[in-house]
Amino acid sequence: QVQLVDSGGGSVQAGGSLRLSCAAFGYSYSSFVMGWFRQAPGKEREGVATIDRDGRTSYTDSVKGRFTISQDNAKNTLYLQMDSLKPEDTAMYVCAADPRDLTAIQALDVIGDFGYWGQGTQVTVSS
Repeated sequence: QVQLVDSGGGSVQAGGSLRLSCAAFGYSYSSFVMGWFRQAPGKEREGVATIDRDGRTSYTDSVKGRFTISQDNAKNTLYLQMDSLKPEDTAMYVCAADPRDLTAIQALDVIGDFGYWGQGTQVTVSS
């Protein structure tokens, strides 16, 4: 059974950093495309970053240069390093995984339809 467990969220001031983690269980981690999306109250779900089977990455424009997605295949863990955080980054961040053979760019557009989600971790950035 596929299971994703998100962690690492919290409250920080603008300009601060957080690192989110997503531990994956129950499947061959390296065979899935992975990513993070976020959901803020009153806003649409937004794909934040993805990484495909070949290690290529893709980011939504608003986080480019500030966020970095990475993975440790030996630990079956996905990370999202978030630097220079802004109040508009405040949201619930959710890890997601899918077995389809998608590129990172393709995945960013459809991450809301990924087959497996974590429970989410809240990120709050104050000004």
